[in-house]
Amino acid sequence: MTQALDALTAQMLDAAKAAGAENADAMAVRGTSVSVDVRAGALEEAQREEGTDIGLRVFVGQRSAIVSSSDTTSRTLSEMAERAVAMAREAPENPYAGLASPEQLVTDWDVGALELHDPAPEPEPAALQEDAKLAEAVALEVEGITQVQSASAAYGVREVHLAGSNGFSGGYQRTDRGLSCVAIAGTGTGMERDYDGDSRIFQSDLRGAAEIGRSAAERALLRIDARKPPTGAYPVLFDERIASTLIGHLLGAINGSAIARGASFLRDSMGNTVLPKGISLIEDPHRPRTGGSRPFDAEFLPTSKRAVVDDGVLQGWTLDLATGRQLGMPSTGNAARGTGSSPSPSAWNMALTQGTATRDDLIRDMGTGLLVTSMIGSTINPNTGDYSRGAAGLWIENGEITYAVNECTIAGNLRDMLQALVPANDARAHLSRVVPSLLVPGMTVAGI
Repeated sequence: MTQALDALTAQMLDAAKAAGAENADAMAVRGTSVSVDVRAGALEEAQREEGTDIGLRVFVGQRSAIVSSSDTTSRTLSEMAERAVAMAREAPENPYAGLASPEQLVTDWDVGALELHDPAPEPEPAALQEDAKLAEAVALEVEGITQVQSASAAYGVREVHLAGSNGFSGGYQRTDRGLSCVAIAGTGTGMERDYDGDSRIFQSDLRGAAEIGRSAAERALLRIDARKPPTGAYPVLFDERIASTLIGHLLGAINGSAIARGASFLRDSMGNTVLPKGISLIEDPHRPRTGGSRPFDAEFLPTSKRAVVDDGVLQGWTLDLATGRQLGMPSTGNAARGTGSSPSPSAWNMALTQGTATRDDLIRDMGTGLLVTSMIGSTINPNTGDYSRGAAGLWIENGEITYAVNECTIAGNLRDMLQALVPANDARAHLSRVVPSLLVPGMTVAGI
């Protein structure tokens, strides 16, 4: 971690103390990002952004305020601190606000073991452009592909440093590398599109541009001649690319903010069954080379592995300090924040127990139903779990894919859907959410 950001957060804390803050915490983020878009074999757009963002949160009693800026001059820091303290004095009291006590702070962490930063040199824009061009060219070589909507490559690096008046100071670096391609098959009103892409921390782990371009093309071709499905009750198989959205709804329902508000269909489910027996959901923020990994949370608490759901039974909520205090429970070390926002609960890396069947096995065994490969829009009631989304995918008859489907709606109740899930074994282990294809045995399918 650079000494510059360490010194910057220390300077912000000094300014807050001088302005009259009783306690404060500070965040500094320095980042560089480069992105390249290619179209028709030529560079369409190239962007590079560099900058440092800072955020300061101050406490006056149980009142708090937060301010942020991209100007790091000493004068700005002093003005920020004075403004924040003045705002805090006018803010309503929050009995749950406050920094972690010194004994709660993380004291030992190994950033190197998490492998969040790729030491390889930043790629040249020309190299990014070549990757995007190759993905586009390979997609266009596939018969039936009429155009490529976009092919993009990107690189980013961030340095993050956090400090508080409770004695904490620490940070880490993170890199990311991405490549994507969107292919279009067919012509006129019969055009269909699909995509493929990859995002990794280490450039050496990134899938090849040719593979991504070819996969995007093949997926687009599968969507040609789409039609509406029949209306009725059918099994629905969520493809691995979108299956994590179902687990995302579960995570949203056990988020401390939703529980504290009473706005969750799982608010009374602690210790109860929420997934099928034999299925667990494990959070591991220390998984190497994974986007959701971090050595400590935004409130300087240690992060640790935990079972969110164990053998189908819900074990706990996802909490930061404030929601934990409100619910009378300790924080789970899941606070996240930006430079301009206060901490809030957020899930880190999650992995759902995989099944023994392949996706093809589930397709064969489901008989007649819908394989969903993309979704648009949503009407989801967080209090009841009622679920309705627009979907597209492939229709299954007698265990075989028969034709492409679009303009349909799938509906059910999340509580029932989650408890009936049948997982495949095709989850990608490098993702922050390791979730395989998921079969829901019964949902309502309706052509729009």
